[in-house]
Amino acid sequence: MIIALDVGNTETTIGLFEGAELESHWRITTESTRTPDEWGLLLHALMQAAGVQSGRVSGAAIASVVPPVTGPLAEACAQWLHAAPLVIDGSSRLPITLEVDEPMTVGADRIVNTLAASRLYRTDMIVVDLGTATTYDCITAAGVFLGGVIAPGLRSLAETLFRRTSKLPAIELIPPTRVIGKRTEECIRAGVVFGAAESTDGLVRRIKKEWPSDSVPKVIATGGLAPLLAPLCNEIDQVDLYLTLQGLRLAHDILTAEGTA
Repeated sequence: MIIALDVGNTETTIGLFEGAELESHWRITTESTRTPDEWGLLLHALMQAAGVQSGRVSGAAIASVVPPVTGPLAEACAQWLHAAPLVIDGSSRLPITLEVDEPMTVGADRIVNTLAASRLYRTDMIVVDLGTATTYDCITAAGVFLGGVIAPGLRSLAETLFRRTSKLPAIELIPPTRVIGKRTEECIRAGVVFGAAESTDGLVRRIKKEWPSDSVPKVIATGGLAPLLAPLCNEIDQVDLYLTLQGLRLAHDILTAEGTA
């Protein structure tokens, strides 16, 4: 069994894999001040709640875009789970190509998304990762990361609006029932959520127009906000909530099998 940890700016997604099967998964708040012992206790508690003995874990794979978390989390995996952690970055020897000017600046989540998309779907793809930021990863069937787009995420847009407008209240991010709001909260919700959906569709259409081949890329949504936003978008073909975790599993399997970890 391996543990896969996708550390995002707001949330960390954790999965336990037995072979290719995702047996358990959790989504927790990313906290950059946690010590290795705090991470270790937290991982132990999650596994205990799921009825999984920590001794079953034989490996760990980490994709992190929060550097202060990466070290303590890797140390926790080694000390508490006795699992040698693999930290994925642009130098990891994976069967993908980062066809960009600065490969080492590509986020670890985008790297494992590229691996998962090419291995699991085997078609040209646009992966729309809906988190703190919304990223659009352009990936070929052969595992070439062509580049993409980074845009403000839905929560970031909403929080900026609330901070900079003193009279506008914070709202819960839920699907609006109509575009024309009758109350202030409805107006904000429609503007933020429908605005993000239209932005997503518009960017995907622009990406498709620039696609370097005649194939039409499949559009997959992933990330914590995918269940909210994807149903409101016309350009998203499918939701795969655990694409990044699957990419981490694949990366771990490839690197440990080839002895290139």
